[in-house]
Amino acid sequence: MSKKIVILGAGESGSGTALLAKKEGFQVFVSDQGIIPNSTKNRFESLGVEWEEKTHTLSKMQDAQYIMKSPGISDSTPIVQSLKSIEIPVISEIEFASKFTNATLIGITGSNGKTTTAMMTYKILDDAGYDVVLAGNVGNSFAKEVAQTEHQFYVLEISSFQLDDIVNFAPHIGVITNITPDHLDRYNYDFTAYLKSKLRINSNQTHRDFLLFNGEDPKLSKAIHSMKTKSKLHEFGTFNKNINTTYIENNSILIETQKTKTMINTMEFPLKGRHNLLNAMAASTVAHLLDVSKETIRESLLNFKGAPHRLEPVLKIQNIRYINDSKATNVNAVYFALESMSEPTVWIVGGVDKGNDYEMLYPLVREKVKAIICLGIENQKIINAFESITDLMVETQSMKEAVLIAKKIAQKNDNVLLSPACASFDLFENYEDRGNQFKQAVREL
Repeated sequence: MSKKIVILGAGESGSGTALLAKKEGFQVFVSDQGIIPNSTKNRFESLGVEWEEKTHTLSKMQDAQYIMKSPGISDSTPIVQSLKSIEIPVISEIEFASKFTNATLIGITGSNGKTTTAMMTYKILDDAGYDVVLAGNVGNSFAKEVAQTEHQFYVLEISSFQLDDIVNFAPHIGVITNITPDHLDRYNYDFTAYLKSKLRINSNQTHRDFLLFNGEDPKLSKAIHSMKTKSKLHEFGTFNKNINTTYIENNSILIETQKTKTMINTMEFPLKGRHNLLNAMAASTVAHLLDVSKETIRESLLNFKGAPHRLEPVLKIQNIRYINDSKATNVNAVYFALESMSEPTVWIVGGVDKGNDYEMLYPLVREKVKAIICLGIENQKIINAFESITDLMVETQSMKEAVLIAKKIAQKNDNVLLSPACASFDLFENYEDRGNQFKQAVREL
């Protein structure tokens, strides 16, 4: 009997799944509600993949063994509802790809910090000489990497949307960096549903596996300690006297397990802020569990440059620092950014609101922000939230305009910080496009 997979969405995960599915002998049909780029169509033609765009034809999907749903497509869309009603398994790309590899998987999720933690973890393992690749939401899709070359280790950055559609996927080491309200528009504005989605990273783990989590996050800690799990739990951040803990003492990361206690000096660690220290604790713990020496871990952390679009220094012009934090697409990420500012800050904020509650930012805005520049098509929610606690607010419709106004407002030794707290899709293709436009506008000053 011939195997058939239907792929909804022709983006990174859809294209990667098509490549892997063809390699594994599947008949492949890709369906995208939008327009598929010509380069992707050419790739599908060369692979012998059937495709359609600007529509979903249910009759062409009913004989599928699997439906791979790209993470950007909501469960509530009519085509997904129809497919579920005829009981065809709807799975995510990470679920499909995991069927075709025996590698050790490290899965990293969380509302903030997952990209930096994944990049740090990959760097440490790579520096230690491991056969490792970085994939998922950063780099290539997991499916594409599995299709192209088999590796011994995969470090995967994983979103809640990808975890929603797993069945058997189980990382050997799962990491949850934190849980704060994000993407609530996809979860009916229910934080508990979003939290449960993140916890699915643990749902298929066994007693041989590890779940690392941020012990400083009270809601996450409470949820993990109250759930039933077979995996070994390991906290990082606080010093709770549990069996497995990673904490800071005298400028060193201490990693304690039942069998070992390892100390890694962080005196010269280049990334600033408590959030980056937590990311380093998580990455160090993963490496330690995989038997990487503390010397290699320390050396890798000292040479780690940070993720693009995450508190990325752009330029210093007339003693004004311009900082690109375009990847801060939720309120908690902005909290970390503002917390790390030590000088008066002109804050560029705005975009597509995802159900944000800005109240937690009020003390930091009062203390650190001298002006707010709104950058979005609809800014009223931001204006309502902050007009009573900031002296100057300006609305703008383009990045160039926002940066020019910021330059006029900022004075010597100030910061100009792009940290939007929102998705980018009203004025930009994605957060990378937004960050790149910011950097370009700064360079043109």
